[in-house]
Amino acid sequence: MHVLIAPNAFKNSLSATEAALAIQRGFETCAPPQTRDHPTFTTECFPVGDGGDGTGDLLIERLGGQRITAQARDPFGKPVSTYWGLAGNSRTAIIEMANASGLRLLDSTDLDPLKASSIGTGVLILAALDRNVEKIILGMGGSATVDGAVGILQALGVQFFNADGQPLKTLPGNLTDLAVIDIEGLDPRLSKIELTVLCDVDNPLTGPRGAAAVFGPQKGASEQDVRHLDACLEQLARVIHTQTGRALSTLPRAGTAGGAAGGLYGVLGARLVSGIDYFLEITGFEAALDRCDWVITGEGSIDEQTLQGKAPHGVATRAKKKGRPVIALAGKVPLHEIPELKEYFDVLLPISHAPVDLPTALRNTSSDLQRTAAQLRNLLALTHT
Repeated sequence: MHVLIAPNAFKNSLSATEAALAIQRGFETCAPPQTRDHPTFTTECFPVGDGGDGTGDLLIERLGGQRITAQARDPFGKPVSTYWGLAGNSRTAIIEMANASGLRLLDSTDLDPLKASSIGTGVLILAALDRNVEKIILGMGGSATVDGAVGILQALGVQFFNADGQPLKTLPGNLTDLAVIDIEGLDPRLSKIELTVLCDVDNPLTGPRGAAAVFGPQKGASEQDVRHLDACLEQLARVIHTQTGRALSTLPRAGTAGGAAGGLYGVLGARLVSGIDYFLEITGFEAALDRCDWVITGEGSIDEQTLQGKAPHGVATRAKKKGRPVIALAGKVPLHEIPELKEYFDVLLPISHAPVDLPTALRNTSSDLQRTAAQLRNLLALTHT
């Protein structure tokens, strides 16, 4: 029996690769000898990403790319040494927004989304343009910003002015005063580039499900900040619509990465795609599905939100089309059965084996995954005796 192991990252604990290897150890460590009562299991690790933090590294590896070192700026303008990826015969750049504009670059006490800028990601895009790439794939997860991509756009030559013709300062906090977006200085090389934005959520730009309301608090926004940032993004969308005709108010995925996806679509015409669908398509996941009998996926939490474009949902959707049963492992699962989840996951298992607090659960994720996978292997063996 061949098992395809395709988890997403377990947030704040394990990367997708680390999670896949932990599950694989559970299947292969201390496995009983092959007999008629104990069938042999083979495994294949295929860690996946949906545009969230870590997707870029997976794409670089899967596409046989290389890391290119670069100097950029963090969300508050401090220099940061980082990297981006070059693949596809050096014609495709893979950029992880979190590498220059991510929460993981900041201390939890330093968060301030009214001032945090995505400019460092724009610097990485410029570095890619300097290498004459034809395509840029931008993974958006893990950002510390709610700036609607104004920082990225500033790095690329765009300017933002108020009604008096004065450049806005302290962005994104002053976006409520935005009157004109000047693209005269926009890097002309962008007109020849295919820019694809990998989105791990389908949230709109503004409103109760928008970038500020849903993701602002985890980036340090108070209730008052959330209201102000939402107004900032509304004004940005209004001006973009006036100048380009591109409507952002109801555009799915525009709220990804603090509205950066929406800003890049509105000003540059970037293509916003489901991160997991795009990832699975270009990495050969279908061929891996053809080889397997069972699929195991998972991430830190699986609930109704998983069905809104998260990695396990994308994996399960494709597996079901090929008639493969799907098992999902997660640190947190719903206490009651949710019929919609049952449509995609034949088995949904929590990996914790005792009541523990969150820090302990995060520390134990690897061992919990391994232990759960070992028990799962034994159960699958029983079904095939």
